[in-house]
Amino acid sequence: MRSYLDFEKPVAELEAKLEELRAMAAQGDAVAIGDDIARLEGKARDALLQLYANLSPSQKTQVARHPLRPHFSDYAASLFEEFDPLAGDRKFGDDYAILGGLARFRGRAVCLIGQEKGSTTETRIKHNFGMARPEGYRKAVRLMELADRFSLPVISLVDTAGAFPGLDAEERGQAEAIARSTDACLSLGVPNVAVIIGEGGSGGAIAIATANRVLMLEHAIYSVISPEGAASILWRDTAKAQEAAMNMKITAQDLLRFHVIDSVISEPPGGAHRAPEAAMQAAGDAIEAALGELDGMDPAALRKARREKFLAIGRNL
Repeated sequence: MRSYLDFEKPVAELEAKLEELRAMAAQGDAVAIGDDIARLEGKARDALLQLYANLSPSQKTQVARHPLRPHFSDYAASLFEEFDPLAGDRKFGDDYAILGGLARFRGRAVCLIGQEKGSTTETRIKHNFGMARPEGYRKAVRLMELADRFSLPVISLVDTAGAFPGLDAEERGQAEAIARSTDACLSLGVPNVAVIIGEGGSGGAIAIATANRVLMLEHAIYSVISPEGAASILWRDTAKAQEAAMNMKITAQDLLRFHVIDSVISEPPGGAHRAPEAAMQAAGDAIEAALGELDGMDPAALRKARREKFLAIGRNL
């Protein structure tokens, strides 16, 4: 059953009528109402295209968080072969919010890292809704160092509301773990490509997204804090989250204009949750193209290009 967001009500009504007509056609004379079905299909398609061509930042936030949007595990299964997950940070334990390991991507060996939010109540609790503790970022560092040692490109799939802010995470050095993971990204002598596939929140995202190429899906969001968090701090009123989202410039289109990201990956009409496989294949094509641009660069050139890319953000607007 399709899940509709609040602002998709007009499309939901049209598609509900369309399902009724299809059910009638299956039981009776399909020819008699075939024209009505075709007309309504076109009307629903046009309404969906128009709606998604003019999404506000707060609406894009809802799309980025859609429960049916493909997550890390979906991308790992669709785009990568021989994915061999590696567990633990060799210091404290394993964190299921960040997954990673070795895999093959379209014929080349790579290191794959990403946040997993989970898709059911049970898996969301297991993966802590994609909010990693320090051991998750230390696992990411271990994997990046392994990739560097064996000259494997690093691909990061970012989808988190932010790092876990709990007391236990702070006690184990959350800020330090995020900083070291960010430093590990910057220090890599191999190409790294990051893709914001849903929600890219705060240091929890940048810890694995400080890459040579940062790509972003069309309806994903990427920001220093969630709109709700910003509204709570600035106005002490989470009801102002829509206003915060509008002013924070969290959309892929704004971030491309500000040179925070390198390219925007188009999503199927209605968002990635309507056609997950098509969205994931588009992301795979963009990753392949980005890696191709980085092929042949030596470690020193990769580090220099990455450093200059991030130092240049905000300077030439």
